[in-house]
Amino acid sequence: MSKRFLPWDVEQVSLFPPSVLDYVPPSHPAHFVRDLVRDELDLDEVYASYEDARGAPAFHPAMMTALLLYAYTQGIYSSRRISRACEDRLDFHAVTASSKPDFRTISEFRKRHLKALSGLFVQVLKLCAQAGLVKLGHVALDGTKIKANASKHKAMSYARMQKAEVGLAAEVAGWLKEADAADRKDDVSLGADQRGDEMPDWVSDKQKRLAKIREAKAALEAEAKAQADAKAKAKDGDDHPGGGPRPGRKPKHPPGEPKPKAQRNFTDPDSRIMPGKDGFVQAYNGQAAVDATAQVIVAHSLSNSSADAPCLIPLTDAVTRNMGKSPREISADAGYCSEGNLAALKERKISAYIATGQAKRPTIGGKVGGPLTQAMRRKLKLGGHRSRYRLRKQLPEPVFGQIKQARGFRQFLLRGLDKVRDEWSLVCIAHNLTKLWAAG
Repeated sequence: MSKRFLPWDVEQVSLFPPSVLDYVPPSHPAHFVRDLVRDELDLDEVYASYEDARGAPAFHPAMMTALLLYAYTQGIYSSRRISRACEDRLDFHAVTASSKPDFRTISEFRKRHLKALSGLFVQVLKLCAQAGLVKLGHVALDGTKIKANASKHKAMSYARMQKAEVGLAAEVAGWLKEADAADRKDDVSLGADQRGDEMPDWVSDKQKRLAKIREAKAALEAEAKAQADAKAKAKDGDDHPGGGPRPGRKPKHPPGEPKPKAQRNFTDPDSRIMPGKDGFVQAYNGQAAVDATAQVIVAHSLSNSSADAPCLIPLTDAVTRNMGKSPREISADAGYCSEGNLAALKERKISAYIATGQAKRPTIGGKVGGPLTQAMRRKLKLGGHRSRYRLRKQLPEPVFGQIKQARGFRQFLLRGLDKVRDEWSLVCIAHNLTKLWAAG
């Protein structure tokens, strides 16, 4: 055999210790994220919780922060998968300097510092602005439904709760009576000193389910009462001419009581069933405002309501807070269109391009809507295919595609509205980091 080959000796020991800087090419995002976290980000809020000097030395907080953010940019979110990557992948070795935290350490770090980590969004956004990736000439808003860490089959409507509570209570009461009779029989046959008083598992499980149903039912009732009180307070503040009850149809169910179809999930009570592209899902509504310059997310929010309209003004104000100035133009689909939103944008002197109808035909709708909605319809129709509204589909929808498809984030890991909000912030930070690296 005349062909020569490079040596391949897996037992060969390195003459010089390897450097993590040589594990991956210099232009690799692993180096970028590690150095950015170490040299550019202010982690004082993370460091603040390490004041106690007792105990074994902890992994460096900056390293753990860089590890989490880099993992999110690579579409790896599970603490177990991140831990395996620290052992198997050279790019993760380049971030951690070959440290190998186990999945419990990674999970606990994320839980402990979740609020501080989500607060890094503004710092990364300002770095994007310094790099010229944010101009605020045009910002597009959109929302996407992301599955919660809960099954929609673990939700129950208020009407079903009422029926199930009565049936389960009667069933459990009957079983408890049978268990008590069995206990007395065992006392006679086994003797008073022998154990025979344990509650059967099938009784305990039913009792736990009954307790969950009652807890969820009480939460729905409290929520409905709070909404009724808020509406009553708002009506009291209105100046209704002539006094007396306000005109209109009577409500189908008494105010202060949950609607029969109102649902609550037993696994993640804060999540809601929402319509999605593949049917109804147990989800949260993730919102993002995307700048037209480089598809950088300049503000984000998350709610457990499928409606988009209430998010427009808070998201617009968040852009102003984050960047120190307001965008010149804003575009959004018909889900954000309302007289109140258009009036608020006009008051803020922001030029709006918000659809008043269907996505394919944003200008349809006749004379439906108030004067501002009709004026917006004329504005979009006058612009035609050259209208600035065309930028809407070019901005947030590709961003959601990159997050969901390219980086595989399709379901939250955490539960509860506050924690999921912070998790969404981490996802948005990772997106902006990839844009910043690509521009470098």
